[in-house]
Amino acid sequence: MTAPASRLLDVIDHDILPLTEAGVARGNKVFGAAILLKSDLSVVIAGTNAETDNPLLHGEINTLNQFYELADRPPTSEALFLTTHEPCTLCMSAITWAGFDNYYYFFSHEDSRDSFAIPHDLKILEEVFGLPPGGYRRSNAFWTAYSIPDLVEFEDEPVRSELRGRTERIGDRYAALSEQYQKTKGDNDIPLS
Repeated sequence: MTAPASRLLDVIDHDILPLTEAGVARGNKVFGAAILLKSDLSVVIAGTNAETDNPLLHGEINTLNQFYELADRPPTSEALFLTTHEPCTLCMSAITWAGFDNYYYFFSHEDSRDSFAIPHDLKILEEVFGLPPGGYRRSNAFWTAYSIPDLVEFEDEPVRSELRGRTERIGDRYAALSEQYQKTKGDNDIPLS
């Protein structure tokens, strides 16, 4: 099942971004995530980065922790994993160990490096695993990864143009958050800031 890009953009815009704005104000990075039901694409939980509390609380990890605290949570086989940025190896592993068969991401690793000045994902892939940028398999025995901007390009007009505009507006909001984070990151004890 491939989720519609319009719904994924809605969740980023209305569920994840407000949490991320508050998180960045506390000195955290711009990464966030949400878990949705496959059946109706309703949000089960949304979260954001909380590295100022614990450097392991990446957006995806923090969201997974909150998901597993829910008394009535769906099986991961019935859920979709949405992340604002292509997951790092820690988060990819957590998504895998949690049993998700998918994840959808808005910004790529290259975007994290080039637009957000956070190159750690690509450095870890290269230094630890010997993989070039984009070198991991986005479709494998565990899950399939989907790029939301790529999904937008598969839409017919005029929907594609409307979604491109929404993508740009969301990107602008993240650019402002990134600038805010970059100005204050030295104020916090985050190992890979």
